[in-house]
Amino acid sequence: MKKRRFLIILKSIFIVSFLLFFNGVFAQEQKNVSAPQKDFWKNVQFGGGVGLGFGTGYTDITISPSAIYNVNETVSIGTALQFGSISSKNKYTTTLYGGSLIGLVNPIPEIQLSVEIEEINASTNYIGDNLSTSFWNTALYLGAGYRSGNVTIGGRYDVLYNANNSIYSDAFMPFVRVYF
Repeated sequence: MKKRRFLIILKSIFIVSFLLFFNGVFAQEQKNVSAPQKDFWKNVQFGGGVGLGFGTGYTDITISPSAIYNVNETVSIGTALQFGSISSKNKYTTTLYGGSLIGLVNPIPEIQLSVEIEEINASTNYIGDNLSTSFWNTALYLGAGYRSGNVTIGGRYDVLYNANNSIYSDAFMPFVRVYF
């Protein structure tokens, strides 16, 4: 119970810090309040990811569209949706859906640091057992990557990872981000 309370407090602190940090960033950028609204769309980039995994009797398909707003040359904020389906022949089927918020910082053009909070629902039906489970998985990723143009390759680590209650098998994940 203490661990759960600690995680709730940690999530709350993170969300408040995240909002305060980006509020300060927006305050710095409000000099051009009279700029036309069309300038907003000049700073928006769309991207996302697609994941496909196949094996003997195993299928994993994921799609994750996303968008970011470039606050300036150094800072971007955005959001993503995630949908997925995993099935293991004659064992189970899992449906995933959720979303995330992401903050990106480029201290130099080639390096990208990220903070991402992700909330994913996993609903699993076990074949033959008439058993099903459903739970929400919360992840807080800290990441770093090498950026070249619109592509960033790197890794991220879930600081809230719990091996007993996660949809992922590991706290560390490599990533490829593409925004156009």
